[in-house]
Amino acid sequence: MSSDNKWGIYAPLAAKLRPRTLTDFVGQRHLVGEGALLRRLIDADNIPSMVFWGPPGVGKTTLAQIIANVTQAEFINFSAVSSGIKEVRTVMDAAQTQQQWGKKTIVFVDEIHRFNKSQQDAFLPYVENGSVILIGATTENPSFEVNSALLSRCKVFLLYGLTADDISELLNRAITHFCADTSLVSEIDPKHIDILAAFANGDARTALNTIEMVLNSAQIADGKLTITDELIQQSVTKRLALYDKKGEEHYNLISALHKSIRNSDAHAALYWMTRMLDGGEDPLYIARRLIRFASEDIGVADSNALLLAVATYQSCHFNGMPECGVNLAHAVVYMSAAPKSNALDSAYVAAMADAQKTPTEPVPLVIRNAPTRLMKDLNYGKGYQYAHDVEEKVTNMQCLPDKLADKKYYHPTNQGREAKIGEALKKVEHLREKM
Repeated sequence: MSSDNKWGIYAPLAAKLRPRTLTDFVGQRHLVGEGALLRRLIDADNIPSMVFWGPPGVGKTTLAQIIANVTQAEFINFSAVSSGIKEVRTVMDAAQTQQQWGKKTIVFVDEIHRFNKSQQDAFLPYVENGSVILIGATTENPSFEVNSALLSRCKVFLLYGLTADDISELLNRAITHFCADTSLVSEIDPKHIDILAAFANGDARTALNTIEMVLNSAQIADGKLTITDELIQQSVTKRLALYDKKGEEHYNLISALHKSIRNSDAHAALYWMTRMLDGGEDPLYIARRLIRFASEDIGVADSNALLLAVATYQSCHFNGMPECGVNLAHAVVYMSAAPKSNALDSAYVAAMADAQKTPTEPVPLVIRNAPTRLMKDLNYGKGYQYAHDVEEKVTNMQCLPDKLADKKYYHPTNQGREAKIGEALKKVEHLREKM
């Protein structure tokens, strides 16, 4: 088709289809469906300052603009990149003047997590006195990224990725709009809609950008667009995973991996591990976490887990990606199937707590080293019992400080090898009781 095509070079399809009312808004029924809290607030024109938290392309900006339209408020869009404290205060002062004339001002801050503390603090007095209604949007957990003082004055609404049905509805709308704009006819196979909806993975912007590319690339003959399987496959390229190695999703996924292994769910553990790798995570980071897991959640129930974890780290170091992925899978499956015990970790935590509370408790004289004559004269090492000199290899010598003499930190379970460790420790206790 020639460069002066019928639809010309205008705004992207996603911008053209941006809904202006809640009736046209797709998704987030838990917020804007009939009777939902946010819908009631909008209908009552009683909008608080709020933060929209959710993944990209789920309607955060669109919802803010709809609210501004419905409430007849002035809508000001702020950029974290180009707006400094001076610009913030200039707009805030203007909003105060508007308030005196009965005019509402909605300040929308996309990616509010990119504003630094000083910029966020600049909003605070104006939000407090009601000069502005602040609507922030973020893909990051606002608990970590928004100042607590500002966050406490905002209602947080969680937005979810759109469902496949939501995305399909948007795709069909886009095709209808495109054909109306261009006077063309398009027949698209429902299976193509399903493929595009799955590819979008809950992101409306991705869905609309992809269908626009498909429609612009389709063959045209006799006023009809032909969309082929090949065109769909070429348009559905690999999406970047929703994964930020320094963001909340990083911690969500490593938590999911750790807890899946702890729950002995090898299938889930493999999935979360591969999600991390696919998102670009350093395999050495995963390997280090497996080393920690081996002692924290398995311990002496299966000490081979720690050996395998260390070997896996070395394998990742030697091989790198993608070859080391299967080494990680080896460790993940083994640890998922291994007997679980947190007795070792609990013992460590309890012992550390006492060590921090009693940092000056003296070492019993009987187990002190006595390399000099003076130390021997001070009874260092006096009465020491060499365990190898007795048949049982156990003595009744007190090794803990007097204040902690009866403390027991390690309480073995009956899992795996730990059951035998527990039997051995009980035998030692019985021997000591007889001495």
